[in-house]
Amino acid sequence: MKSSTFQNGLIWFGAAVSLAEILTGASFASLGFFNGFAAILIGHVIGGILLFFAGLIGGRSGRSSMESVKISFGFQGGLFFALLNVLQLTGWTAIMIYDGALAAGQIFKAGHWVWCMVIGGLILVWILAGVKNLGWLNRIAMTALLVLSLVLCKVIFFSDSLAVDGAGDGAVSFGAAVELAVAMPLSWLPLISDYTREAQKPFQATLVSTLVYSAVSVWMYTIGMGAAIFTGESNIAVIMLKAGLGAAALVILVLSTVTTTFLDAWSAGISAESLSSLLPGKTVAAGVAILGTFAAALFPMDDISGFLYLIGSVFAPMAAIQIADFFLLKRDRSRTALDWRNFIIWCVGFAAYRALMRLDLLVGCTLVDMLFTILLCALIDRIAGSAKFSHPTK
Repeated sequence: MKSSTFQNGLIWFGAAVSLAEILTGASFASLGFFNGFAAILIGHVIGGILLFFAGLIGGRSGRSSMESVKISFGFQGGLFFALLNVLQLTGWTAIMIYDGALAAGQIFKAGHWVWCMVIGGLILVWILAGVKNLGWLNRIAMTALLVLSLVLCKVIFFSDSLAVDGAGDGAVSFGAAVELAVAMPLSWLPLISDYTREAQKPFQATLVSTLVYSAVSVWMYTIGMGAAIFTGESNIAVIMLKAGLGAAALVILVLSTVTTTFLDAWSAGISAESLSSLLPGKTVAAGVAILGTFAAALFPMDDISGFLYLIGSVFAPMAAIQIADFFLLKRDRSRTALDWRNFIIWCVGFAAYRALMRLDLLVGCTLVDMLFTILLCALIDRIAGSAKFSHPTK
């Protein structure tokens, strides 16, 4: 049964209402409110464009995210990016458990590892129950987090204490902040086609999904930044306590962390199934949750900026190649084992992204890297075409 545009919009509204968005937004406080908001907006415009085109490829081709990657990279290339997606989602699982345990420990004093085990154990319960049995509970969690967001909005934006000239030592540059904003929608690139391929109206569903996610994500980032500026804290638990939420904050934090992180672990299991039929999704998801729990208990994960930049360097050139192939060059390499040409272009795009990061560009490096990669695809395709159809003169 095909999904409606409204249903797709709801899915991506829920994806954007996340503690991860708020926590990342808090790191923008050092820029000041207006500069920080500009960086958030520019980053989401860039990331949203990539998200839109990635979703439209799946919508028009009727293929899932990992299947649509095969159009540009071939079967083995698709498996390579599916593996990277599993690793990305495993990283997110560990980060979300770490953040949730850290925040819960600020409200109800207990050992950090204790909260990691509690949250990880609840995620396992969610996984064993399965997606179909958790719809109502996920809706409750999203509603609770939405209420929290509205409360924080009231505290932040209807207070005379809001500082707009800066709230830190400028540790994050404008260009780096743009990249942090771009990286969040980029992290959803390997998932969006899983939903748009089932849409009744692929273009409208993709457009609405992108606009809803981008708008709500901007809101979440702005809440995190504004709350950090207003309270002088970047710790979400302290921010909620200062907002007067008290013990209710503990329930909201744990519940929202569990339900959001469950989606990361579950999606990792689904991606693993595309790697091999011998990998059952639910078992892999449980393994990812266990691995993430122990990683969160053993390793510090306070600064995830490096992880977000890595996501950008991997998926920005990948998406740029897909856009060039599907919309400009009309190439389909899904029947080949591995398209070496595109894989080499991706390697160049990956290296270019890492090099551009050192320049601290005003608009960040994702947009520049994306345009460079698309132009490189077009140039190499033209050279290959000229070589193919040229003939020696007689």
